[in-house]
Amino acid sequence: MKTPNTFRRRFVLGLLVVLTVMPVQADRHWDEDEKHDHERARHALRRGEVRPIAEILASVATQVPGEVVEVEFEHERKRDHGPQRWRYELKIIATDGRLLEVEVDAATGRILKVEED
Repeated sequence: MKTPNTFRRRFVLGLLVVLTVMPVQADRHWDEDEKHDHERARHALRRGEVRPIAEILASVATQVPGEVVEVEFEHERKRDHGPQRWRYELKIIATDGRLLEVEVDAATGRILKVEED
């Protein structure tokens, strides 16, 4: 029987493979509506704007235990034209069966919000 940790390890390994194998064109303009999350994440990682997804998932797992079932990578736009930041939105099935949405600052790994989905 597979444990949640086995699933998480395989999920993280798969994400790492995708993030390291996909080609990146550094000079190209990245339009969020046209590109996939993994391409934007890899580009932001190369520019030093975010932490690796493996670090993010490991940190979140210690604070919000459960099974990660979805990961989204988004650029948060501020209304007041303040600094913009990248964030990860994780869907986690908690150990008690609830589906949680966890927002994480991709640059710092700090959890911004946890709510039931």
